[in-house]
Amino acid sequence: MKRLLVGRVLALIPTVLLASFGIFVLVQLAPGDPAIAMAGEGATTGQIEAIREQQGFDQPILVQYWHWLTYALHGDLGTSITSGTSVVSEISRTLPPTLTLVIGALGVAITLGVAAGVVSARRANQPVDTVITSASAAGAAMPSFWLGLVLVSVFALNLGWFPATGFVGFSTDPGLALQHLVLPAIALGIAGAAEIARQLRAVLIETLASDHVRTLRAKGLPERQTVWRHALKGAAVPLMTVIGLQVSRFLGATVVVEAVFGIAGIGSLVVGAAQNKDYPVVEGVVLVMAFMVILTNFVVDASYRIFDPRIRT
Repeated sequence: MKRLLVGRVLALIPTVLLASFGIFVLVQLAPGDPAIAMAGEGATTGQIEAIREQQGFDQPILVQYWHWLTYALHGDLGTSITSGTSVVSEISRTLPPTLTLVIGALGVAITLGVAAGVVSARRANQPVDTVITSASAAGAAMPSFWLGLVLVSVFALNLGWFPATGFVGFSTDPGLALQHLVLPAIALGIAGAAEIARQLRAVLIETLASDHVRTLRAKGLPERQTVWRHALKGAAVPLMTVIGLQVSRFLGATVVVEAVFGIAGIGSLVVGAAQNKDYPVVEGVVLVMAFMVILTNFVVDASYRIFDPRIRT
């Protein structure tokens, strides 16, 4: 197991390098000139050329990438053109709200999705199954920003149960932080819960009809233990795959949810940077997000070997 994990970690290195090169090249190919953005309005051609030479924008793209990668490996992602602060500090400031939102949405998705999937599989082709299947289809098709606006209108503005906008860290006030997190986590996590429920239902129906489960029932094992302890464990590998995909999806969809709920997260940071042609911030944020997706895939891959000994062998 240890040897396999070490091999997987080493395999991540070329993946991260390839992802970083793709990110850098795509940002460089974007329309606009960062030297003009840095020079500001009214700058002369000479001033723009001086900035381009000073920042190395006039060098070949492979040379620029090498310099950027070298600094990135030392923890330096450059300086923001807009604010003049380091990109690392900008990411450090905005990443905690985004991660908190993603974790909250993942909790909503797993809790609702697993519960709905198990109930639907145990009551397959019954009225309860029809209701859950229909609700899952609607939840998967529902845009997170639209659901967020509905939640704000109903539960924040009309009922006043939760704050409409803003973010509070758990280290500041856990109770207030939870109140701010409920609505955006639900708006972001409902689609994930629907997908988990649909996939888990399909796998569990097949697992509950297997010879292994029939043997457990014949031995008199209670139905609850049969489902939650044995059948669900047999469905762990496809379940972890779906959960890993939802984490990657949440990292991308958090941009619109942060905009709806006024959360100053990393999604809002990268949108503002793209509008201002702040390329160092865009490159740094996308690199961090890509690394998080790659790390999530690694964790999911490692979990396969924990839940299924056959893969480990």
